[in-house]
Amino acid sequence: MSNPRYTGRQVWNRQPTEHELIDPGNTGLGHRQVQWWGLPDGWVISKRPAHPPLVSEADFIAVQGMRADRETTCPDRRYLLAGMVHCGVCGRRLESCWANNREAYRCRHGHTTANGSDTARPKNVYVRQDRILPHLQALYLLLSGSDPADWPATPPDVMEVIETCETREITLIYDPCRARFARTRPGR
Repeated sequence: MSNPRYTGRQVWNRQPTEHELIDPGNTGLGHRQVQWWGLPDGWVISKRPAHPPLVSEADFIAVQGMRADRETTCPDRRYLLAGMVHCGVCGRRLESCWANNREAYRCRHGHTTANGSDTARPKNVYVRQDRILPHLQALYLLLSGSDPADWPATPPDVMEVIETCETREITLIYDPCRARFARTRPGR
């Protein structure tokens, strides 16, 4: 419950909109609307209620305090590859999850508990992060070129490889049938 509208007040500027050129080099293409979540200090909240409140202001403020004080149960969980790993079965991006007391990624192939069970749906795919990370240095060498003379003298650390993949917009594709990874570049 983080929306102050529950208190009956009108709120503006929570999600401001701007217009930006689609292509600054070609102004003839026009503009597109861009929205993002504004910070609370930029919100404009009405002084008087605009509609009947769903909760009292005191309860709303109390809940905000409870949410702010809550700490994560495992602050050392780090999903280093979030958003970079895709499913080799259905093509969806794998979601971060906690499996066998470790960081992992999974694909449920579009299934949610709200959907009915479909027997034709493939089995869920799970891969632990610690099974992926050792392969990243080899990927870095592949990206450096096929000639070993082009390879760096010392292998880069894992974070450097991840940053390189993010910069080059490389997607890792996990194929559970072969239990291996492939790489793709944007547009492929």
